[in-house]
Amino acid sequence: MPARLYLDAPLHADTELALPAGAARHVQVLRLQPGEAVTLFNGQGGEWRAEILRMGRQSVEVRVVEHDPVERGLPIAVTLVAGMPANDRFDWLIEKATELGVAAIEPVVCERSVLRLSGERAERKREHWQGVATAAAEQSGRTCVPFIAPVRNLPQAATLAAADTGTPQWLLSLADARPMAERATLDLGAGVGRLRVYSGPEGGFSPAEEALLRQLGAGAVSLGARVLRSETAPLAVLAALGLTVRPPSGPAS
Repeated sequence: MPARLYLDAPLHADTELALPAGAARHVQVLRLQPGEAVTLFNGQGGEWRAEILRMGRQSVEVRVVEHDPVERGLPIAVTLVAGMPANDRFDWLIEKATELGVAAIEPVVCERSVLRLSGERAERKREHWQGVATAAAEQSGRTCVPFIAPVRNLPQAATLAAADTGTPQWLLSLADARPMAERATLDLGAGVGRLRVYSGPEGGFSPAEEALLRQLGAGAVSLGARVLRSETAPLAVLAALGLTVRPPSGPAS
């Protein structure tokens, strides 16, 4: 399978272009040679077959050959609002959620969060996480890269989303929650193309946070009798949606 490279640039058949530094470095590390094929994608639909033309010490030029309209997203566009777990577990969550088809991830600081970020440190982390998502999209065959939003606190994120009344909201909870299959039947009928999922940090959401999310319209969802870790629960949701939900009119990008 040819190497896959994400380019934040327009792509057109029968054109030549120089790869940006990160993509060129990837080609160099893989020791690819002129004449070999690579796959390019830019998140604007499908992917592009390309051929390496020339290589310098730090530069790589390719010729874009043809477009393939394939899409490999989930049937619906899922935004994951996640209380950030500590250490490198959020990197792992972003990587695996990208592989499983998430459309966007909003990192949030909650009352029980161990990891607390703000200011320049939060922005540096967001840029790092966007890179993790890009690498995972390249590896997994995604034709788009999930957007990693700026770090906010939970009330900010929830209040900003409350105006979007057409998007179902799920709260992963152990209290007074419907089984996921039942909630999906209620919320994900014909024509529904988006979903917003709230998942707490270590220790879960506080009672006040749960009450706020329910007040703003989030339906509580149970994933069963076992207590899943903060980085496991949202991945279980994404995997289940990918296996059970049918697209409203076509696959999400």
